[in-house]
Amino acid sequence: MVAPAITDVTMSAVCPGRDECSLAIYLSGFQQAIIGLGTLVMMPLVGNLSDKYGRKALLTVPITLSIIPLAILAYSRSRNFFYAYYVLRTLTAMVCEGSIHCLSLAYVADNVPPGRRASVFGIFSGIVSGAFVCGTISARFISTSAAFQAATAGSIISAVYMRIFLPESVRDEDLYTPILSSKAEISASCEESTKKLQVFKRLPSIDDMVHLLKSSPTFSQAAIVAFLSNLADAGLQGSMMYYLKAKFHFNKNQFADLMVIAGIAGTISQMFLYSVAWSSWVPYAAAVFSILSVFSHPCLRTIVSKQVASNEQGKAQGCISGICSFANLVSPLAFSPLTALFLSDRAPFNFPGFSIMCIGFVSMTAFIQSIMIRVAPPLPVSSQRVSNCNSVVA
Repeated sequence: MVAPAITDVTMSAVCPGRDECSLAIYLSGFQQAIIGLGTLVMMPLVGNLSDKYGRKALLTVPITLSIIPLAILAYSRSRNFFYAYYVLRTLTAMVCEGSIHCLSLAYVADNVPPGRRASVFGIFSGIVSGAFVCGTISARFISTSAAFQAATAGSIISAVYMRIFLPESVRDEDLYTPILSSKAEISASCEESTKKLQVFKRLPSIDDMVHLLKSSPTFSQAAIVAFLSNLADAGLQGSMMYYLKAKFHFNKNQFADLMVIAGIAGTISQMFLYSVAWSSWVPYAAAVFSILSVFSHPCLRTIVSKQVASNEQGKAQGCISGICSFANLVSPLAFSPLTALFLSDRAPFNFPGFSIMCIGFVSMTAFIQSIMIRVAPPLPVSSQRVSNCNSVVA
């Protein structure tokens, strides 16, 4: 709901009366990089803690924190309030960005058998896309202040609904030994199965993530695709609106129109057409071609979900989300300066959409890598269960 308006709010606060502003691009890129750095650390941590303390308890934190920045801009969008929003949004997004989606996917994996996860992840993704379309359509017909007020109210309602009506996920309590445990740890856990594990022993390390990536070639390939795909997505997200505003003078309503078309068709538009857009109608036409991209995310998450045991879903989804966060860190460092350069008078040659074309090449690389994935069979249920102290989880 607030996505179509945030570019205009940023430009009005930082560079009032202008359609091109390098400072606004750099501020957005810096925020995106800091959020990516924070979520790179937080996503595996949140996913792993949810394996121990439950999805509902961990979902409460990001849903509640996400209300604060929206409430600030719902009150006022002046320069001082914008910078207050900017700082708090940066800090809270380190925990909130991606964690709600990550924990939701882990929650679904807890309650759905492996054979049905692909279809259920697809339905979940469709609901998210439908919510995106509904929110964007609403933003198209209401004022900017009303959009932020409605978004704040919606966030509060979702937090209350989640705490009251969402049951805790049902997980197999027999799966008490992580797949990354060593033989000694398994033996120790069997001898002291009644003892509560300390929190710091449950926190993921870099070695845990490396071992998880090495545990399956399919998992590693999916991680590469996730990185490249999110690198392109984050670059497009951080560059496209400023590019369209500078070249075609788009405002909130036109951004909303474009997002509705893209949301109905999918989530990723044809970057090459954006880069060579010669008229304001070209972005609308390009958005239609994203219809098949809606299947990529649920398929990727399903592949990852089937490569680990049931008690490792939070860790696996958190690992992928952490890799996506790393892509969100790298993307603005690469594409924000490129966008600002080619939209300014200092561009080495006249090609305002050059950064968008580079993003398209990254997306094409992700596609090539994705067709090279050979999906391994799902982890057998019998191998997921730890029946005795001599079991070795590979």
